Parts: sequence; C-alpha cells; structure tokens
Amino acid sequence: MSSSREALERDNAQYLWHPMAHPQAMKAEGGRPDIIARGEGCWVWDITGHKLLDGVAGLWSSNLGHSCKPVRDAIVAQLDELPFFNTFRGTTHPRAIEASRALVELMQPDGVAAVMFSNGGSDAVEGALKLARQYHKLRGHKDRSKFIALRQGYHGVHFGGMSVNGNTNFRRAYEPLLPGVFHIDSPWLYRNGYVCGTGPQDAEELGRLVAAQLEREIVFQGPDTVAAFIAEPIQGAGGVIVPPANFWPLVREVCSRHGVLLIADEVVTGFGRTGHLFGTRLWGVQADLWCLAKGISSGYVPLGATAISRQVADVFDADTSGAGQVTHGYTYSAHPVAAAAAIATMKILVEQDIPGHVARVSPAFQQRLRGLVQRVPFVGDVRGHGLMLGIEMVADQAQRTPLPKTSDIPARVARAAYRRGLMVRVSGPNLILSPPLVITEAELDVLCSTLEAAFDEVAAQ
Repeated sequence: MSSSREALERDNAQYLWHPMAHPQAMKAEGGRPDIIARGEGCWVWDITGHKLLDGVAGLWSSNLGHSCKPVRDAIVAQLDELPFFNTFRGTTHPRAIEASRALVELMQPDGVAAVMFSNGGSDAVEGALKLARQYHKLRGHKDRSKFIALRQGYHGVHFGGMSVNGNTNFRRAYEPLLPGVFHIDSPWLYRNGYVCGTGPQDAEELGRLVAAQLEREIVFQGPDTVAAFIAEPIQGAGGVIVPPANFWPLVREVCSRHGVLLIADEVVTGFGRTGHLFGTRLWGVQADLWCLAKGISSGYVPLGATAISRQVADVFDADTSGAGQVTHGYTYSAHPVAAAAAIATMKILVEQDIPGHVARVSPAFQQRLRGLVQRVPFVGDVRGHGLMLGIEMVADQAQRTPLPKTSDIPARVARAAYRRGLMVRVSGPNLILSPPLVITEAELDVLCSTLEAAFDEVAAQ
C-alpha cells in the first residue's frame, strides 16, 4: 500500500515513536522527521524530491550505498527460495550455514572460530556479555561476573548494553541497571583529566595512563570477579573518539594478564569503515569476542552477530556437563533473507577491496575537514579515522568550553547542510559523518564543500 505525499506528511510521527526522540517533540511544527523516500548509490531523495548526499550511510550501515544490485538480487532470490525458517536446535537452512562459514573465514586472521547470529547490534552485545559470563562458569570461575567499560562508550539499548554504556543519556531513564558494571575514563585526548595538548607523546602517555587505570580497576574489584572489558575500537556515538595507538595493545596485555575477556564492539567499525575489515586490526589486536551488525548486511536487512574466538569456543566445545548449552538466541537469528544479504555484502567487500578504497580516499577527507578548526570559531575539535569523523562544537575554542545543552548551533549547521543537499547527524555537540564506503573522491569533495558552506553560513549569523 502506498500513500500520497499529503497523507504521509499528515501522519508523520503521529503514530510512530522514533528511536532516541521525545514523542511530543517529533510532532511539533519544525521538529517532524525528514521523510526519506528513495535512495541510489550514495544519494537519497526526500519526499519533496530534494536530493541529498547521504553523509551518514543510513546510520553507519549502508556501506555499499543504496540499491546495490548484487545485494538486492540475493535478497529477492532468497525470498523466492525460502523467506523464513528458524535455526533453533534441530533445524537450519543453507544461508545460515554459508553465512557463518563466510564470516568465520573472513575473520580467520583474527582467530575467530564460530559465530552466533542475532537481529542487530544491541543483540550482539547482549550475546557477548552472556557468553563471557558463561565461559568463566564453564572454567569453574563462577565469581567472574563483573564488566568494565569506558565512559563515552555506546553499546546499545538492551539492559546489558545500557549498563556498560558510558553515556548517561542512554541510562538515566531506565536505572537501576545491571549490577557489577564499572567504568573507567575514555582515552580521549581532547578532553581528559591527565594530559593536555595534542602531541604524539601526549597521546602515548594518555594511552598508558588509561590502560593502567583499567588494570587498577581489575585489581581493585578482584581479578577473580571480572568477566570482561568491553570497548569500541573507535568510539562512535560518543563523538568519534580515536584512542592513542598504544591503547588497545596495552589493554590486550592487561586483560590477558588477569584472565579477563576482551570484547570488541565492532558494530560501527566492522566491515571496512576504518580502512581495515575490522577496527581491532588497526591496532594489531585480537579480541576474545566481537560484536557485529550494521555493515554486515550493509543495512539492507537487520542482522547482528557475536563472533567467538577459538579460545572461547574450545571451552564450550570441551564441556561434557551440559552447562555449555547456549540458552540464548532469537526467533530470527540467522534469518535466511538477512543471511543472504550478508553473504552478498561480504563477497563485495572482499572482491572489490572496499576497505582498501576507504584507506585510499579517507586521508584527504580527514585532512580537509580538520581545517574547520581554523575556519570556524565554534569548532573545537575534528577527529576520526577512515570514513568516520566527528566535529565537536564548543562555546569557547581557546578554553575548550563545552556548548550549553540548550545551544541550537549543531541543529542549525545540520539544517544548513540539509538545505544544501547533505545529510549529516547531530549527537549532542557533535556533528558525525559516516558516508557509504563506496563514496567516490568527487562525492567526498561535494560533501566537504557543502559542509564548509553550512558552517560558514551559521558562523556568519
């Protein structure tokens, strides 16, 4: 059933509660969501026919762009063959088998032995947290139930994920949350309580200090009580915070020293966004569990996955007591249509060397937009890696004074960009960019020029 433009505009936000939004605010004049009606490649069109470069890839997801024919064809073929069957104990289907093998082979350099599919990123995190606790119980360490995470981290919206989230915006309305969760500082060079400045030596020192804080927290809690440390290789929703290069290797050493599992939340960084297939490869680190979603199916059909290292898988495989049964999963785990989309996506990622393309085009993109710090008085910091970038706006650039929460500057910049034909995302004081990974150099030039013009417009007001 299709509706007229008039009907869609009338019913917009009247019946649908939107994620991360106040229902009443969505209904207010001037606050209604933009209705995106069509997509092709790196471009989308709203219901009025206004054409926009998609600077957010749907939401970190549409890595292969919109209307990618091989993925579309795989979905259609699967709908004709088998639209749905479950993978609960006793049944499976061809695409579940093929997708699991494809992902494990893709992550073979990372030491992955198995995968557990789910519906999205929050599910993938929930699965990883559960497996971490169960792993320790199977090894006879029943007291290892605690989790440590980073402030500013984002790990989804289930109770487990919210509990390890390091941003109060996603927690306060639903507290009290899961007990036994503790947070340490994020290795955020622009805003930290340890090291000022932006030199490479400062960054290294910050990496050591935060890794040492992790070790102190593990020791304080008691190493025999800590199940896992969870973090994003590069923090996404928290403002695109790139850790110092030494941080993840040091974290790996600390976790290994104390028998704590390392969970890499790669929901955003997985499948090429950093210029590597997986974010942990930036630092030459192997995690114990990986949380995957978004780019795994290029956003075409919802899918999540928890990837499991050989070390963890072997403990479950060796169990003879029955306690290794994984009593976790979903009706739609390894959904045939989603699995078909994932298989097609992973094939394209490898055959077209999408991570290599990102590595080639992103340095100029990153360098150019870093010039906004000198260009715009209310831009405090521009940071990122690959095709993920955050622009933090401030009240005072010299003092790094945060914008008041009531400031409308980020929203004004976003609307100015929209009018000029660029879709961006605002998260607090940050403007976040995450375009499709297939974006061309010419399209990146359009993105940068359009965004610069939007900032210039607001700065002149």
